[in-house]
Amino acid sequence: MKPNSGTLVINIMNGGKAEAYEGVYQCTARNERGAAISNNIVIRPSRSPLWTKEKLEPNHVREGDSLVLHCRPPVGLPPPIIFWMDNAFQRLPQSERVSQGLNGDLYFSNVQPEDTREDYICYARFNHTQTIQQKQPISVKVFSTKPVTERQPVLLTPTGSTSTKVELRGNVLLLECIAAGLPTPVIRWIKEGGELPANRTFFENFKKTLKIIDVSEADSGNYKCIARNTLGSVHHVISVTVKAAPYWITAPRNLVLSPGEDGTLICRANGNPKPSISWLANGVPIAIAPEDPSRKVDGDTIIFSHVQERSSAVYQCNASNEYGYLLANAFVNVLAEPPRILTPANKLYQVIADSPALLDCAYFGSPKPEIEWFKGVKGSILRGNEYVFHDNGTLEIPVAQKNSAGTYTCVARNELGKIQNEVQLEIKDPTMIIKQPEYKVIQRYGQVSFECIIKHDSTLLPTVTWLKDNDELPDDERFLVGKDNLTIMNVTDKDDGTYTCIVNTTLDSVSASAVLTVVAAPPTPAIIYARPNPPFDLELTGQLERSIDLSWIPGDENNSPITSFVIEYEDALHEPGVWHYQTEVPGTQTTVQLKLSPYVNYSFRVIAVNKIGRSQPSEPSEQYLTKSASPDENPANVQGIGSEPDNLVITWEPLKGFQSNGPGLQYKVSWRQKDVDDEWTSVIVANVSKYIVSGTPTFVPYEVKVQALNDLGYAPEPSEVIGHSGEDLPMVAPGNVQVHVINSTLAKVHWDPVPLKTVRGHLQGYKVYYWKVQSLSRRSRRHVEKKILTFRGNKTFGMLPGLEPYSSYKLNVRVVNGKGEGPASPDKAFKTPEGVPSSPSFLKITNPTLDSLTLEWGSPTHPNGVLTSYTLKFQPINNTHELGPLVEIRIPANESSLILKNLNYSTRYKFYFNAQTSVGSGSQITEEAVTIMDEGKISMTSRQVDIATQGWFIGLMCAVALLILILLIVCFIRRNKGGKYPVKEKEDAHADPEIQPMKEDDGTFGEYSDAEDHKPLKKGSRTPSDRTVKKEDSDDSLVDYGEGVNGQFNEDGSFIGQYSGKKEKEPAEGNESSEAPSPVNAMNSFV
Repeated sequence: MKPNSGTLVINIMNGGKAEAYEGVYQCTARNERGAAISNNIVIRPSRSPLWTKEKLEPNHVREGDSLVLHCRPPVGLPPPIIFWMDNAFQRLPQSERVSQGLNGDLYFSNVQPEDTREDYICYARFNHTQTIQQKQPISVKVFSTKPVTERQPVLLTPTGSTSTKVELRGNVLLLECIAAGLPTPVIRWIKEGGELPANRTFFENFKKTLKIIDVSEADSGNYKCIARNTLGSVHHVISVTVKAAPYWITAPRNLVLSPGEDGTLICRANGNPKPSISWLANGVPIAIAPEDPSRKVDGDTIIFSHVQERSSAVYQCNASNEYGYLLANAFVNVLAEPPRILTPANKLYQVIADSPALLDCAYFGSPKPEIEWFKGVKGSILRGNEYVFHDNGTLEIPVAQKNSAGTYTCVARNELGKIQNEVQLEIKDPTMIIKQPEYKVIQRYGQVSFECIIKHDSTLLPTVTWLKDNDELPDDERFLVGKDNLTIMNVTDKDDGTYTCIVNTTLDSVSASAVLTVVAAPPTPAIIYARPNPPFDLELTGQLERSIDLSWIPGDENNSPITSFVIEYEDALHEPGVWHYQTEVPGTQTTVQLKLSPYVNYSFRVIAVNKIGRSQPSEPSEQYLTKSASPDENPANVQGIGSEPDNLVITWEPLKGFQSNGPGLQYKVSWRQKDVDDEWTSVIVANVSKYIVSGTPTFVPYEVKVQALNDLGYAPEPSEVIGHSGEDLPMVAPGNVQVHVINSTLAKVHWDPVPLKTVRGHLQGYKVYYWKVQSLSRRSRRHVEKKILTFRGNKTFGMLPGLEPYSSYKLNVRVVNGKGEGPASPDKAFKTPEGVPSSPSFLKITNPTLDSLTLEWGSPTHPNGVLTSYTLKFQPINNTHELGPLVEIRIPANESSLILKNLNYSTRYKFYFNAQTSVGSGSQITEEAVTIMDEGKISMTSRQVDIATQGWFIGLMCAVALLILILLIVCFIRRNKGGKYPVKEKEDAHADPEIQPMKEDDGTFGEYSDAEDHKPLKKGSRTPSDRTVKKEDSDDSLVDYGEGVNGQFNEDGSFIGQYSGKKEKEPAEGNESSEAPSPVNAMNSFV
């Protein structure tokens, strides 16, 4: 590895074999804040094996038959590129008849005599090793038979009528169809039920290969290739499924928090199949990582609450499915830092007046500091709309004025302290061009001068630059640049163009341009184009009741011909001050006859139009009041709709003012019941838009009409419309309700339609109310939640989806009209049959011993029937993650635990568990566990030897022996004196305490666990209750690297030897181990 770097260099140039370095590499970077890990890097040596020797027989083929020459190249890494050549190293020509397939074989749709040759050679080029391997030449001999028989197409590849293809999202999809036949078939591709994607579809190999780049899930479907010639056709359907390796939706991002704050890490990915999400902390599966009370894992999210500084860590998110994985590191950094301001002190900002000013205050701190700005030494805090405060601390003055100059103070504070910084703001006068260059027309060979006089802030140094047509001035001595002007001597035609004066300072830039036109003769005035002047002298003549003539005189057209005139009118009687469009006439016309309406006080005005635009309106003409007349038209949009069961509401759109044709506008409203021999009932109402007819029967059809009239008479006879009186709720419920249960989640309901007369309104459909009464498996009632399905129109049946299996339901049916729902039919009860159960609610594996495991489980949350039994399947997993033979056990439905015996020690097992009803098996739940290793005797012997050789132990034994010797001497002396040593009394009065074994770490006495007590051993315990020694110091025990029964190895494809734990840790009991994960497994943790 390179010094001061994480780069690993493997150099085999000076010796060594690449095979020795084949494998999966992963980099881990670690410091006191945590550990980050890299994606896996796979190193595989390239291979270019030789072709296996084979004896190739000559191919004798009849003319017109098909032929396939197989290449079958050796398997290399990476795969070779295949091509066919002859002995002269010339590529064999290919066509619609002869082509190479994707597998490298050479296909002949039909052979011809010219195909006879003995040097068909397949070559395999291995680019990585820069080698080419050659297959032995293949001989083809074509013999002719007369006549040659034509044949309809037959597919050479793929075979059969259908096939499948799986491709990954983002890859290139290649589909191939090669057909035999005479004449040579033509290939065509289609996608069933859709179109081939535009801009991503390509045809190769004479349309025998369909290529779609950058495929997505939308490209899944059936693709049909059709081979056709004059004798017929054949087709093949390829069912394409687009899967997807995981791809990011939201990758986790680094998180900086202060103590006590909350935060989240989100790891969201998608793929097909849906990727599984797993978390690691500092490279260790989070289930066995050191506990952090502030951390909670919720699927693809880690939630942090009230974090502390010890919560800092690097978290890894792994999203994986069978097609790949994603790995991302995110650093959660918990900092407690007082504020720091990163902007230099007393920084000077210079801004042009009336421009925005941005004053920086870059800061850092944790918790995030609050920023405040002050102006002046004793100024108050800045607030208000004249300032903008950005999240990064920057103060923005949108429009800086002269009085904005001065000293500004930025203050950053959090709960750990505060700091401030001052910056200076200077406001400069803007640079201006007070004398701009002007447009010049100059004769050839003359002299011209452009002025550019500027005014600027005295503290800024301006630079003046002249450009011609936005480029540098020509390198010509005729161009003289002065302080305030540009002079061009001896002007020529090429000097024609636009000249720009640009003034730059360090803060602003201004420019001004002028055009120079070089002419041969004295310049002529420029033509000015403008809108026309308004027409004038409007005159009304030929006044009639319904028409009038209007004439006018056009205004000046201003060098652009008038194209049209627009005539507008004002009705001073009904809408004074509002001008309406009347008509438009060509620009050559200055008089027009206008159609008029009765009872309107007209004024007219004219607007002229040319290519430049519209003129101002002319002065209004004199007014002309037309005579009154009866209405010409009747109201529009007449309707008859009832709002109550006993009324009919007739509405219409009233006439506008000028449509009344005279004073006293009213309406004659008429109605009669349809299909009944009744006379019309009429009423005359004022200028309104609605009339209500009361006392009508419920929901019967009516003929309705509305006629306009005024003081001079009626409008023409109006047309009739059909309406209905008001609706009422339906009277009867649907009858003969029947339920047909289709399966455990679907039922079909039938009913007889109600008579239309009882609907009493517009039939809108039927509503089915249904609800679950109880589950037949649990017999437990719950809150009734009614569901409603609406079936539009006059339907007499409907489907009820989403039912729960093995449950009792009730339903009723109601008819619906515009008013509402009718009465409900009698409740109809039905039951759904049993279904398959859901997976067991949990599966726990506890109490691992050398040859047994205890399984505990919970019944399915949704049994969906009567449980008949459980099925347990299990198999061992070896060190290379290969699965052993599968064992299956049937368990009665009333059991909730099982002890598996006669297992192998130190072996990992994978369990599959599901429940059954009479219908079948439900979904299964999987779990893994490990039996423990028998190392107790070795551990005890080692530990006893260690204690026996300790100096403190030898000294203690000597002291005990000395005390016993002194006690014996005292007893002997007192006995000889006739005395009595009351040992028995002392033993009766003070029972001997239990022997206290020593703690291993500090030599003090700890607690002793009773052999009858099944609680976990405490810290000071020397041996467990079953008198076996707990393994603590072995370096090679698998028990030391597991987590007892809680340790799990996932088999989801995302990790090599991944280690994870259950979501909830069980307390360690008995001989269970809770040490660190295996380093062997950790080394191969990612794929």
